[in-house]
Amino acid sequence: MIENNHQSKEEQLIAELEVVRREVAGLKTEKAAFETQTELLEHLVAMARCSFCEEMLKATLQETVHVSSKLSGAEKGSLFLFNSNGVVTDSILTQEEDACQIGSILDKGLPGWLAGWVFHHRKVGLITDTETDDRWLIQPNQPYSVRSALAVPILRDDELLGIITLLHQEPGQFSPETAYLMEVTAQQIALVLENARLYRKLEESYQSLNNAKQAIEAYSEALDSELEKGRQIQRDFLPREIPQLPNWEIAACFYPARQVAGDFYDAFMLPGDYLGIVIADVCDKGVGAALFMALFRSLIRVFSGQTKLDGLSIIGRDEGLDGLIDPLVVTDFNQINALKAVALTNNYIAQEHSEMNMFATLFFGVLNPANGCLTYINAGHEPLLIIGDSGVKKSLKSTGLVVGIMPNIKFKIQQVHLEPGDILIGYTDGVTEARAPSREFFSNKRLLSLLNQKAFSASGLLEDIKTNLFTHIDNAQQFDDITMLAVRRMSIT
Repeated sequence: MIENNHQSKEEQLIAELEVVRREVAGLKTEKAAFETQTELLEHLVAMARCSFCEEMLKATLQETVHVSSKLSGAEKGSLFLFNSNGVVTDSILTQEEDACQIGSILDKGLPGWLAGWVFHHRKVGLITDTETDDRWLIQPNQPYSVRSALAVPILRDDELLGIITLLHQEPGQFSPETAYLMEVTAQQIALVLENARLYRKLEESYQSLNNAKQAIEAYSEALDSELEKGRQIQRDFLPREIPQLPNWEIAACFYPARQVAGDFYDAFMLPGDYLGIVIADVCDKGVGAALFMALFRSLIRVFSGQTKLDGLSIIGRDEGLDGLIDPLVVTDFNQINALKAVALTNNYIAQEHSEMNMFATLFFGVLNPANGCLTYINAGHEPLLIIGDSGVKKSLKSTGLVVGIMPNIKFKIQQVHLEPGDILIGYTDGVTEARAPSREFFSNKRLLSLLNQKAFSASGLLEDIKTNLFTHIDNAQQFDDITMLAVRRMSIT
C-alpha cells in the first residue's frame, strides 16, 4: 500500500514536471514568435515610412516573405502582387520554383488551388490537411508535397494588392492564431505596397514635371535666342551713327523694358541738307510693338524722302496743306514736304493694319542746321522742351492725334527757332512713369527740376537725367521702355 502511494506521488510529480516543461517550452515558443513578429512589424513599419525604388521594394518584400515563413513555421512561402486589373505583376518566393507554374497558380480555370480561392473570395484560406480539403489541387509532377497551407489576401480597402501563401509538408502546422497574425501582417504589407504605389505615382509625376520643365527650358532658350535676334534686328533699326553737324550736338539713350521694345528715336539727313529727328512710342510692348516700331520708322524715312524708292512720288509743297499751316508761325516752307510723311504713314497704318489697333505717339521735326529753324509735327507725343540758360523756355505740345488710329487725320505744322546754346529734348513716358520700389513715379516734376538746371551739353543733360532716373528706379522692375533724344545748338564763340 505504501509502495503504491509512493509510486502514485512519483507519477504525479513526473506529470507536474511535464506540464511545467511544456509550459516552459510554450513560453519559449511564444517568446520566439513574439520576437519574430516584432521583427516583422518593425520591418514593415520602417518600409511604410520610406520611399522605395523598385529594387528596394522587391528586396524588402523578399525579406518579409522570409520573416513570415519564420514566424509561421512555414517551409515555403510566396507573395504574388497584382495590378488594378487583377493581373500578376510580380512574384516573390522563399525558394526557387518552376517559373512556368507561377502563371497557372491563380488561373481562373483552377478554382481548386487555394490561392485562386482567396483571389475570388478575398478571405483568408487555411488548410490544415490538403488531403481532406477540396480547395487544394495537387499539380502533376509536383516536386514538393504540401499537407498544410495558409493563404492570406493583401487588401487595401476593396482592392486586392496581393496574396501571401505559406506551405508545410506536415499537416496541422498552421493554426487560426497563425492565420490571424498573418492577416495583421498582410495589413502592414498593404500599407507598404500602397506607400510604394503612391511614391511611384509621385515619381512619375516628378518625372513628367521634369520632362515638361526641360521642354519648357528648351523652348525658352530657343525663344530667348529668337528674341535676342529680334533685339539685334531692332537695334539695327535705330541709327548706327548719329549725323555729326558743325555747331550741333545730338545725343540719345535707349533702354528697353524687355528684349524688344516699341520706343524708337531717329536722326537722319534729308535732301537740302536738312536734319530729320524723330522720337516715338508705339502702343503696347513686346514683339508686336517692336514689329510696328520697325514699320513706323521705315515709313517715316521712306515718305520723308530720306530713302528713295522707285515709283514713289512725294506730294507737292502746297497740296493738301490748307488750314494746317499758320502763316504767322511758319515762315520757312522748304522743310514742309518731308513732314507729309506723318500723314502718309498714318493712312498706311490705319488702312492696312486697322485690325491690329496699333498706333504711335510721334514727334517728327525737320531742322535747318544753317539757321536753327525747326519745323515739326507732334502727333500726340509728350511735349518736347527747349532748354535755355535759365531752364525750360518753350514746350512743343501736341499738334494732332496719334499716328495710325484712323485714316485722313490732319496734322498741324508748327515752327520754332533754336538759338545758340539751346537744347531740344524729347523723351517717352517711360521716363516720367518709371516707378521706384515704393511704386512712386519719377514724375514730370522731377524731370522739370533737372531740366531747369543749366546744362552745358546734350550728352551731359541726358547723363544727369539717366543717373537720377535709375537711382529712383533702384531695384524695382522697369515696366516701360525709356528713350531720350537731345539736340543742342552750340554757342558760336
